[in-house]
Amino acid sequence: MKKILLLSVSAGAGHMRAAEAIRAFANELPTGIGAEHLDVMDFVPSGFRALYTDFYIKLVSNQPALWGYLYQKTDEAASDAWGQKMRRAVESLNCRALLAEIRRQRPDAIICTHFLPAELLSREIAKGRLDVPVWVQVTDFDLHSMWVVPNMRGYFVANEEIAWRMRERGVDAASVHVSGIPIMPAFGKPLDRGACATAFGIDPGRTTFLMMSGGAGLGGIDVLAARLLAMEGDFQLVALAGKNQQLLESLQRVAAQFPGRLFPQGFMLEVERLMACADLAITKPGGLTTSECLAMRLPMIVNSPIPGQEDRNADFLLEQGVALKAIDAAALEYRIARLLREPALLAGMRDRIAPLGRPDAGAVVLDRVLGLKS
Repeated sequence: MKKILLLSVSAGAGHMRAAEAIRAFANELPTGIGAEHLDVMDFVPSGFRALYTDFYIKLVSNQPALWGYLYQKTDEAASDAWGQKMRRAVESLNCRALLAEIRRQRPDAIICTHFLPAELLSREIAKGRLDVPVWVQVTDFDLHSMWVVPNMRGYFVANEEIAWRMRERGVDAASVHVSGIPIMPAFGKPLDRGACATAFGIDPGRTTFLMMSGGAGLGGIDVLAARLLAMEGDFQLVALAGKNQQLLESLQRVAAQFPGRLFPQGFMLEVERLMACADLAITKPGGLTTSECLAMRLPMIVNSPIPGQEDRNADFLLEQGVALKAIDAAALEYRIARLLREPALLAGMRDRIAPLGRPDAGAVVLDRVLGLKS
């Protein structure tokens, strides 16, 4: 059996979800292919894990402007700068257990959906201690210099622009492949709006907006939902609270004030079925979430982007004409009111999405890695 090892980092959900998506596509292949997904943070000391993941999450949540500054500065830093060398040395010292696990598993290929394992394995390849082909999957509609790692067999990127920017940074054109960002196979399966809506008790003939807070349930959508439902207009809202039970209960209280118009949902694995019921998603512009919306031909209003990668994702969507941006609650209300007044605007956004969706990105990646496509 051929074995693929998927390596990601639990700093935000997107890197993990991309790896899980590739694994799901691998499970759909004929027997003879195995795929396993490892979180690099399971193989490092707790202190390093707290610094690398907890610090990142706290930084983007509490000091987003600082994160945006660091994102830009680290992108501009030369790879041989003292700070960059020190960072890589610290990473290497804390990841010996991961390298031992890779050698134990003896995979035929490795796919990294985060730059940290790619950097670690690049060093091992350069020193002749690893001869497994290693591939990198970029998980945003942007390119940060940390994704450009030497000694990789190849790179997978979201679109032609990112491929062009990789080549501009000196990466061999033959090793850069436009795949899209891997999402679960379910987002590429045909779904009937009427059947999905009926299952959730939603009116399939009514304009429906889907509000997504993300897997961690970052909050705020209960207040936004109440504000939007107080507007004039015939529409309904579906609001995802993620794993945040307190937020879910707050949404349920708001729903009681607007019977038949707000449908709160907790954490769920079949988000694609809710997307099939919706006419528009209100969401943060993460690489994975926006790729799912594109695959489902679901226009977006993006809000609260993390400075750096999510700002760049938002720029891409706005440039393509498939999303609007709301900088605050007032802007969100204005844009919803405009879309209700001008249904042709929403229809135009949906039409422009069609060529952008790449629901088969995971299959494209596997075809290349396994040598099924030259």
